[in-house]
Amino acid sequence: MNLRYIPFFGCMISAKYPQFEAAVRKTLPRLGIELVDVEGFSCCPDPIYFKSSDKLTWLTLAARNLCLAEEAGLDLVTMCSGCTATLSETRHLLTGDPKLKARVNRRLQRIGRTFRGTIRVRHIVTVIRDDLGIDKVAQSVTRPLEGMRVAIHYGCHLLKPSRVMSVDDPDRPTILEDLVAAIGAEPVSHQERVLCCGKACMDEEMPAQMTYDVLASVEKLNVDCMGLICPTCFDEYDLGQLKLARKFGKRFDIPIIYYFQLLALAQGFNPEDMGLHWHKIKAPKLIEKLGAVAG
Repeated sequence: MNLRYIPFFGCMISAKYPQFEAAVRKTLPRLGIELVDVEGFSCCPDPIYFKSSDKLTWLTLAARNLCLAEEAGLDLVTMCSGCTATLSETRHLLTGDPKLKARVNRRLQRIGRTFRGTIRVRHIVTVIRDDLGIDKVAQSVTRPLEGMRVAIHYGCHLLKPSRVMSVDDPDRPTILEDLVAAIGAEPVSHQERVLCCGKACMDEEMPAQMTYDVLASVEKLNVDCMGLICPTCFDEYDLGQLKLARKFGKRFDIPIIYYFQLLALAQGFNPEDMGLHWHKIKAPKLIEKLGAVAG
C-alpha cells in the first residue's frame, strides 16, 4: 500500500526546472509514494524578499496554500527548500500564536477559507527517511552509481531554523549523505556544504563571492558532480558558473544535479529522460561513468 501525500512543487521547479518535477514523479512511485495533486496552489511565497516587505500578506498567502492541503486531508510535501521554509514557518507561527492566526483567518474569510493547522509540512527527503526508511531507496536501485563521487550541498533553508524545519542537525547533517550512499554513489562532504548560495543577499558583490567560495570548496575534491535538493541553489551553482566565469575569469565546470535526477539514474532512467542536457554545465564524464556502470 502506497503512502499518500500532496505535492507542492512551488513556482521555480514547475516553471523553470520541469526536469526536477519529472524526476520526482518518476522515482517516488518506485519507493511506494503516491502523489495526490491538488489544484490552486500559488507561489509559496518567497521566504526572503516578500516576507521582509509585508509579513502579514506573506503569512496569508502561505496559509491559503496550507488550507488547500487541509481541505484534502493529506500532509503536504515540498521539493524546494525555500517552499519548505515558508510553509513550515507559517504553520509554526500560526499554530503557536492564536491572535496572529485570527488576523490571518479574517483575511482568508474573504475567500471562504480558514487555516486550522491540521496537516504537516514535510520536505520530501524527510518523508523518505522517516516514513519509508533509507533502505527503501536502496531497494529501488537497479543501476547503482558505483564509482561516482557526489559533493553534498545543503544550503541554508533546508536546515535552519532547526526548531521550525526539523530536518536534521543544522551543523552536522547527514540526510543527503545517506540518500546519496543509498543509490550506490560516494557522498563527499565539502567545507562549505551548509553555506547559503548567496541568492538572498542584497549586496552587489557578496552573492557572487559566496557562490564562488562554495564552488571552490567543491573543486578541490575531484568529484563528478554536486548533488543538492534546492532549485534556487541549483540556479546559483549551474547558471552561476557562467556568471562567475565572466566576473572572475574562472571556469569551474562542475555539473550540478538535483538529487531526484540522481535517484532516477540509479533506478535505470536515461540522462536524457532526466533533462541533464538542459543544464548549463554538462556532465559528459558522469554520463560516461554511467554507461560504464550499465556495462
